[in-house]
Parts: sequence; structure tokens; C-alpha cells
Amino acid sequence: MRKLLTIITEAALEHLLIDDVEQLGATGYTITDARGKGSRGTRNAGWETNGNIRLEIICDDEVATAISKHLQEKYYNNYAMILYISDVDILRQDKFK
Repeated sequence: MRKLLTIITEAALEHLLIDDVEQLGATGYTITDARGKGSRGTRNAGWETNGNIRLEIICDDEVATAISKHLQEKYYNNYAMILYISDVDILRQDKFK
């Protein structure tokens, strides 16, 4: 069983997050634009770095835990960010060793 770590946060953090997750063991990721409303207001992506992104990583439990712990310690206090981890069944197991 693999984990899906989903990070929804400010687009301005994209390059920092890519460096962080790769250093912590992520071998791949998907990034998409995200819009919505939460406790920090509405994010409409009017400016490239003003919107939100959704970063998704399929990994093992150890990597998901390391990344989520690091991001909470480094970013939670100063940025709009939400993390969640889900169990996922992978149909192409050979892609995720």
C-alpha cells in the first residue's frame, strides 16, 4: 500500500516545496493550480504567485511522514497550507518502487 500526500498551499512556495520534497525522498510529484476559499480567504489565482497549488506525491509511509512533518515545522505558521495523507492502491506498481 502506498500513500498519497496532498499539499494545498500558496503558489509562491512551489519552487521551495519541490526542493524540499525531493530532498526528503519524493521521486516524483504532480502540481496543479487550485482555487478555493478557506480560513485565510479566497484564492482566485489572479496573479501567478497569488493563487494556490495542489502538490500530490505518491510514496511510502516513511517519505509521506517525513515530508509532512518538515512542511508543518517550516511553513505552517506563516503560509496558508493544508496537508492530508490517504492510502492508495496503485494499478501500475512497477512505476512506484
